[in-house]
This record gives sequence, C-alpha cells and structure tokens, in this order.
Amino acid sequence: MPAPAPHGRPLRIMLVEDHDMVAEAICLALERSSDLQVVARAASVASALADAKRCEPDVVLMDRRLPDGDGITAIADLLALLPNVRVLVLAGEGSGSVAARVAAAGGAGLILKARGLRELEEAVRRVAAGEVVFNQDLLGDVLDRLAGRAPGLGTNLTPREREALHLLGEGRTTAEISAELGVALNTGRNHVQRVLEKLGARSQLGARSSAASG
Repeated sequence: MPAPAPHGRPLRIMLVEDHDMVAEAICLALERSSDLQVVARAASVASALADAKRCEPDVVLMDRRLPDGDGITAIADLLALLPNVRVLVLAGEGSGSVAARVAAAGGAGLILKARGLRELEEAVRRVAAGEVVFNQDLLGDVLDRLAGRAPGLGTNLTPREREALHLLGEGRTTAEISAELGVALNTGRNHVQRVLEKLGARSQLGARSSAASG
C-alpha cells in the first residue's frame, strides 16, 4: 500500500542522476504511479543543491557517483538545506562500508541499480514514511559498523518503547512493529518516533544500532 503523502498530495521526488537513459527510465517508472511525482532532475551535486530549496522534495534519489562529487558526501549539504528531506542513494554496487557511510551521513537508505523499478518505487514510499531501506544482506554489516553508542542511552524508554526498540533491532518495519504491538499504525509510528528522539538517532537505523549493541 502506498505511503500517505503529506497533506494528501503526491510524494515530491528529486532525481539526481547523470546518465540520461537511466534517469529517463526511472522517471517514467515513478510517474506511472499517481502518488509519486518527479519535481526536478539534476545531473550533478551542484545542480541538485541549487534546485533543492526551490523544489522542496520529500525524497531525493541521489546517484552515488556524480561528475562533480560523491552523492553520499552531498547528503549533509542537502539536509542542511532541507532538514526533513529523505535521501535514498542509488549505487551500481554496494557494501557494508558504503551503506554505513550513507546511514552515518543521515541518508534514508541505499538501493542498488540492479534492483527492479518496482522495488525502487516501494523504497521511495518506505523512506518517505520514515523507514530506512538497505538490502537485507548489508543490514547486519551496517549495524555492526554503527554500533558503539555511549552506555546508558535509552534508560528513559517506557516498556512499550523498549518493545518497539527490540523490534527495530530485529529489522521490523513500522507497520510490522504496529501489528506486533497490537496498535494502530499511527500509534506505532509515534512509539518509533519517541524511541528515535530519546536515543538521539537520526533514523530508524540508528535506533537499530542501539538495539544491536545493547
């Protein structure tokens, strides 16, 4: 089921990709869904930063390798301009170290270009809904690399929030956490959000790191 867009409008997407054929295929795939709208295309880090404030996207699909820089490094600059934007990195190949860099920079996930376009559409919806998206075979390595938070974090969590954190540590989605806890989806999202705030985590993956190291 598509994630609810802000104020009921389509999710606004900026695509940052320097290969025209790849960009065109992605745009066509995304815009065939009524809940997704590509509001801008850029072919470099500089043009993405120039357009981001004007277009105010909900999600930025950022190619990892661009003519003028590293898409992962650009995440911090995008978040400085638009603190609530979700950045999903596109890569030709992935590794635990690359995925950990994305997470540490505040990115919402990493998806490989070899994956199908349908999977890309779903990844966009998931990150817009506040989830993180990493290939399952990379997630364990990412958690290992991000583990090591200061002792004592999370001691102010309620019992229900601790349950939510445990489920995050198992890699559950917000919808799965809500079902496991027997609460409405909005209530489950609120539990997850409070966990993130209390842990100082920038994303659900940061909270998962705390669960894995606790």
